[in-house]
Amino acid sequence: MRYDEFLAKVRERGEYADAAEAERVTHLVLGILAQRLHPDEAEDLAAQLPGPLAATLISAGQGGAGGFGAREFLGRVATGAGATARTAEWDASAVLCTVTEAVSGGELNDVLTQLPSGYAPLFGRAGLSG
Repeated sequence: MRYDEFLAKVRERGEYADAAEAERVTHLVLGILAQRLHPDEAEDLAAQLPGPLAATLISAGQGGAGGFGAREFLGRVATGAGATARTAEWDASAVLCTVTEAVSGGELNDVLTQLPSGYAPLFGRAGLSG
């Protein structure tokens, strides 16, 4: 998927006013996701996403995997976006559901395997929640 195509899907899903807002939210969410993943997994995910998104994942994932759950993940998104928890959930889902469309099923499974079940609904995979 091309970068502009990815952002267009996020913009539509998130009902953002313009491409700039979709782009800002996308980089924020992916940067926080990369902080949660093992650096090797962030790089594997980056390999299947367009260049600017890949760069965000790789640079944000350099510090190693953090052990935070979905609630803290959403809290970090809310803080970064200056938004409410509900808006952060909306933002995260807009981006992560687009990731689900953009990467292979195997890569998505690898990502979800590293995350607690509370993350699955954010990727549009509520059936995987435990």
